[in-house]
Amino acid sequence: MDELNLIQKIAVMALPLVFAIVLHEVAHGWVADKLGDRTARDMGRLTLNPISHIDLFGTVIMPIMLMVMNAPVFGYAKPVPINPYNFKDPKRGMALSSLAGPATNVLMALVFAFVLRILLPALQGILPASLWSWFGSPVALMCFYGVIINVFLAVLNLIPIPPLDGSRIVHWVLPDKQAAAYYR
Repeated sequence: MDELNLIQKIAVMALPLVFAIVLHEVAHGWVADKLGDRTARDMGRLTLNPISHIDLFGTVIMPIMLMVMNAPVFGYAKPVPINPYNFKDPKRGMALSSLAGPATNVLMALVFAFVLRILLPALQGILPASLWSWFGSPVALMCFYGVIINVFLAVLNLIPIPPLDGSRIVHWVLPDKQAAAYYR
């Protein structure tokens, strides 16, 4: 990717990054909604509209800074609000809604990998070379970065350090006394 200029980098990374962070947050809210917490729904955050989820620093500035530095690109969105007191079992509800984000990133990485490995090679044999260079190559790069970004976000979010999703999952697994000590 070193041969691409900054504008080209943004063009091939922006779409997979926005999909990754928006679907990650919507997944949290959707699972919470299914488990009884309507907070995200009531606040209009169960939408795929990126405008509702964009955090200026985490979604725009930080990813561009990472691209400029040739570092792994990732970002974050505004967290979807979840009220654990709306769940029948607050620990379980928080754990499952927290697990939904990284699970969605893993699923998206698999979809991008499928497109990259199966669909695009099939199209390459069908499309004329001129159309392939215009369409196929950028889509292949988007899929490649879609895999990288989503795997990175899933792994990062599973680290059991607050405020990452992994800390809420660990809280569910631990007995109450150890969970309280964990958060101190």
